Amino acid sequence: MKRFLQPGLWPLLLAVCFVLTGCSTQHYRKSADKEAYGAIAQKSPLVKNMEEHFTIEQTNQFFLEGLPATTNVEEFLGRDGELERGARVISLEKALDIAVTHSRIYQSQKEQLFLAALGLTLARHQFAPIFSAGGTASYNVNTAPVVDTVPDPTDPTGQRQIPVISDNLAESRSFSASGQSLGSILLSTGARLSASFTSDFFRYLSGDPGTRVSSRVLGTLIQPLWRGAGYRVTMENLTQSERNLLYALRNFTLFRKRFSVDVATAYYRVLQSRDVARNSYINLQSSRRNADRTRALAREGRVTQADLGRLEQQELLAESQWIAGLNNYKQDLDSFKIQLGLSTDANIVLDDRDLEQLKIVHPDISVEESTKVALATRLDYQNLREQFEDAGRKIGIAANALKAQVDLVASAGIDSPQESSTRFPVPDINRYNWSAGLNLNLPLERKAERNAYRASLITYEAARRTFEQQADQIKLDVRNGWRALDQAKRNYEINEIGVKLAERRVEEQNLLAELGRARAQDQVDAQNALNDSKNQLTQALVSHTIARLQFWNNLGILYIKDNGQWEEVADAKSN
Repeated sequence: MKRFLQPGLWPLLLAVCFVLTGCSTQHYRKSADKEAYGAIAQKSPLVKNMEEHFTIEQTNQFFLEGLPATTNVEEFLGRDGELERGARVISLEKALDIAVTHSRIYQSQKEQLFLAALGLTLARHQFAPIFSAGGTASYNVNTAPVVDTVPDPTDPTGQRQIPVISDNLAESRSFSASGQSLGSILLSTGARLSASFTSDFFRYLSGDPGTRVSSRVLGTLIQPLWRGAGYRVTMENLTQSERNLLYALRNFTLFRKRFSVDVATAYYRVLQSRDVARNSYINLQSSRRNADRTRALAREGRVTQADLGRLEQQELLAESQWIAGLNNYKQDLDSFKIQLGLSTDANIVLDDRDLEQLKIVHPDISVEESTKVALATRLDYQNLREQFEDAGRKIGIAANALKAQVDLVASAGIDSPQESSTRFPVPDINRYNWSAGLNLNLPLERKAERNAYRASLITYEAARRTFEQQADQIKLDVRNGWRALDQAKRNYEINEIGVKLAERRVEEQNLLAELGRARAQDQVDAQNALNDSKNQLTQALVSHTIARLQFWNNLGILYIKDNGQWEEVADAKSN
């Protein structure tokens, strides 16, 4: 085999070895991550409130054992209360942190952003030097008739010989190989510049012992002069990819804001369901006391059986409401676990103190001022404005495709002499060749390009309408948010008064009941009114908190930290 390793084969063999050994998949993964994360880090400063330490790697391990555990059992939970003993307490801040690092939806959104960054790295790569190498090798066996020589009968001297093909066949064996390395680069003018080096090797292993080795260097330039020419046309794919990553960053930032609001909404809804179950249990206890007291009075003949029956029915209804309240609480809690990315088997309980610490914080800003802030800061509005610009730019690109294709094509190369030698032949500068010319493709068939141009005009008009409509939609969102916030504030104030009135009614009915002068209907109404007022007060408080977060989000000024926690807006007018 040593005889085959001629110098001309070394480039080919080295290329083959490199391909066979290759790079590990881990190397490719790290390389892709480095470029994608680099592209994200480069553009992140352009998007306010983008996550600073972005990664799609889920490296944070979460263990419930590290959280505080409950030690007491709430009576209103009934028989299920014992299951809550030892449950891990999760605060709103911790819930947001868990959701950011473990939510399946959140992870999917991060991966979509990463994929957009990968797309940009490929678009950028088109303008970088691109190298490739390859080769072929073959072992050849052929049979051919044997050519003998015989004396020429026309030669009187008998010395001249002539070839004669005999009936015998002879087998010939040969080995051939070729290798090529190529490098090319796309210039911003649309020109494609490429250079190649080719080496060929051929050797007969039987018969003719000659060896032929040759090499060649060739450079080629293709420059569009009309269709596809110019910086704007050439760079369009890269320009759009750069903008697409910017849009993806904004969309991800928008998602982070909505996600935190959604998690907080679900968190407070669970606490609200728990509070409803607690109020239902208190209502049940009061209904039982009223029924027991009335039964004692009925035995003394001081109340009618009709009044007793009404209060006993109220007791049964209160128990049914309590059971329903418990089931709703459990369902809301299980759904919240899934939203956080936890198993439904996780034994957790939310921190009641977060509900107790809620208070009405009403923003001091008018609808008109809110609208101005939203139109200046909303990221989705910025995306639509720039996508409208993209649509206008693509009209020019589509129009360029309707032109004739005129390309300047030039090439130059040097060859080595083909010689029987064991040495590797270097291309000789004196053996040069070059050519230059034009390639022309007249626009006789441009239906696809024609349709693309017309579609770009339609897309532009559609983008304009979408952009204009978004402005009205933002105004509507802001107005609806402001109204919902104001309504929630008024509802809280009304229900706060309602709870005090209902408590006085219940106290009055309890005193009358002690004296045997209470009417069953009045007792039932007062007790139900108190229970409903408590639930409505909690609902109004939670609704106002959620409406406030959504209002800041509609204005585009809700700032989210890396752990998902938001910062309260002190002055919306200054943003």
